[in-house]
Amino acid sequence: MQADECPVKIPHLILASASPRRAALLSQLGVTYDIHPSDAVEPPHNVHANKPASEVTQELASLKASSVAQHYDDGLIVGADTLVSLEGKLLGKPTDDADALAMLTALSNTCHEVVTGVALIDASSGREHVWAETTQVYFRKLQSTEITAYIASGEPSDKAGAYGIQGRGAAFVRRIDGCYFNVVGLPLASLIEHLSNFQRHVGI
Repeated sequence: MQADECPVKIPHLILASASPRRAALLSQLGVTYDIHPSDAVEPPHNVHANKPASEVTQELASLKASSVAQHYDDGLIVGADTLVSLEGKLLGKPTDDADALAMLTALSNTCHEVVTGVALIDASSGREHVWAETTQVYFRKLQSTEITAYIASGEPSDKAGAYGIQGRGAAFVRRIDGCYFNVVGLPLASLIEHLSNFQRHVGI
């Protein structure tokens, strides 16, 4: 896939994700990329209960990128994983409507963190670079009726923390501190910065 040309020279990327939101963000940058969803089996988040979100998301991003990199002899693999952290408790995608209800009820009238881990792997050399970006998100107080209606829309089902800031969930967000695109699923400014540095480091 290719959109309008990116102002920063970026090599061909392979996105190790089936997320339409991450693909749309790369297209927004004008980056040329292919999509190769990872088939890595992610452990349940409660396995990582005692780890910070930044560490867990980096581990999972690396797992996804590594599982895809083995299929290529060249190219840059991009893996990413996003979690919500509320007072140290990690929230991934809800397992069902009841789980989504519990998540959104807990997030109501709070400040929580959205953390995205990103992994870059140069398939030709196997060299890897991993980092995490954190954005603080402030929710207003939510009414139970609007939470129920939001869940009924189906939007929360495939999103960490059971909401999408780029969709109807925007109505819940009073403000954020940090990168908006990070909350969507891919921190664009830091991605370009790290990509540029990684290219110089590996000589591509």
